[in-house]
Amino acid sequence: MKTVRQVAILDIIEKQNIETQEELADALRQRGIRVTQATVSRDIKELRLLKVLTPSGAYKYATADKAENGLSERFIRMLAESLLSVAASNNLIVVKTLSGSANVAAEALDSLHWPEILGTLAGDNTILLIIRSEADVPSVQTRLQEMMR
Repeated sequence: MKTVRQVAILDIIEKQNIETQEELADALRQRGIRVTQATVSRDIKELRLLKVLTPSGAYKYATADKAENGLSERFIRMLAESLLSVAASNNLIVVKTLSGSANVAAEALDSLHWPEILGTLAGDNTILLIIRSEADVPSVQTRLQEMMR
């Protein structure tokens, strides 16, 4: 549950300007994640989130370390930790994830902008990747499996 929650936190702060721990806790609750302020505080510390100044003069939470495509390295690592299995058929790849993390993981995969992936569909613990061609499936599948190691 901790990994799912922390992946959700990173997804939330990428998409929203979150100024306070209470705003972050409310955003998590809107996603169905029950959390206390103390847990949010520990997660912020573990994720090494910083408050940065926005162009409007307000502060918001952000990650300190930015990686390729603007995703934090920790976000990518937590994505990898939520992946359980990868299987392919024709030009489709099915990825099993930890319960409750498929939506965030699919969003992270979309954010990687791999040209072979046309799109993703996510449920609670399953992601369907639609791959441009059958010839592209092995390389995408290999990258996903390497991510899981």
